[in-house]
Amino acid sequence: QVQLVESGGGLVQAGGSLRLSCAASGRTFSTYVMGWFRQAPGKEREFVAAISWNIVSTYYADSVNGRFTISRANAKNAVYLQMNSLKPEDTAMYYCAANEDGSRPTESQAYNYWGQGTQVTVSS
Repeated sequence: QVQLVESGGGLVQAGGSLRLSCAASGRTFSTYVMGWFRQAPGKEREFVAAISWNIVSTYYADSVNGRFTISRANAKNAVYLQMNSLKPEDTAMYYCAANEDGSRPTESQAYNYWGQGTQVTVSS
């Protein structure tokens, strides 16, 4: 069992930056693929970024590629999402998720554990 707690969300102006953090419990954190997803009001949850357990592979949605960076610190049971050049369309609830078997890292259905989310609001 893994518990995930996100933090770092808030209100920022367009062009600004935020860094989201996700703290995980559980001794097997270092074996999981970790991902970030987001959901805006009235829209479906969408993939944002993911990182393999050994940090070798990272995955990004086209909409955030080049602006967002995912990273992890296995010794701290933590995963991060650095968000730069934020746009109003990035406004959403952001969720951290853990994927046990590492398959289909960009698909939400492949993730086994989810946090409660942290709100990001970007004003124009």
